[in-house]
Amino acid sequence: MASTVKGPDGESRCGWCGSIPEFFDYHDNEWGYPVDDDIRLFEKLCLESFQSGLSWRTILAKRDNFRAAFADFDFNRMAEFGAAEVEELLQDKGIVRHRGKIEAVINNAKRAQELVEQEGSLAAFFWRFEPREEDLPEPQTVSTSPESVALSKALKKQGWKFVGPTTVFAFMQAMGLINDHAHGCVFRKKAEQTRQRFKRPG
Repeated sequence: MASTVKGPDGESRCGWCGSIPEFFDYHDNEWGYPVDDDIRLFEKLCLESFQSGLSWRTILAKRDNFRAAFADFDFNRMAEFGAAEVEELLQDKGIVRHRGKIEAVINNAKRAQELVEQEGSLAAFFWRFEPREEDLPEPQTVSTSPESVALSKALKKQGWKFVGPTTVFAFMQAMGLINDHAHGCVFRKKAEQTRQRFKRPG
């Protein structure tokens, strides 16, 4: 069973919140709530790609810098980035300066444009991979799932990069495609109620 930790108000939260104080706000107000906004979905998938091999603490601390550097993750604007922008980003100390990851998210912006053209929206495509409630494991006990493997394969087939099953699973957790709050977490019920009210795109 996933561990819990007491928050500033004395209520229990998912155990990973205890790592740094900044995690509480992110956990309470963002993590696990359903999202249908294409820019937010694209941003999160990009940030999860940058996190590969690093900690979320590092990425969250730099998130505003990433937004400034990558046109607020507007994939239509990012798709116009070329070699000059890549070199400029490699000099930006406010982000993760990894050429492969930078080139990957710019590539993914172009793929996102194609996906919107095919499917109508990123949200409509991503939410097709929402697992059935009865198929979910105990919260925070796995780092991949059949659905994250399937979504990863579907994205890679369309030319996306740095979207492995673990990266995609973290994306699904954060964007509310699953409710992975610990059973003892006070926000699990709020996330579930939000998911129940949420109108699935499509």
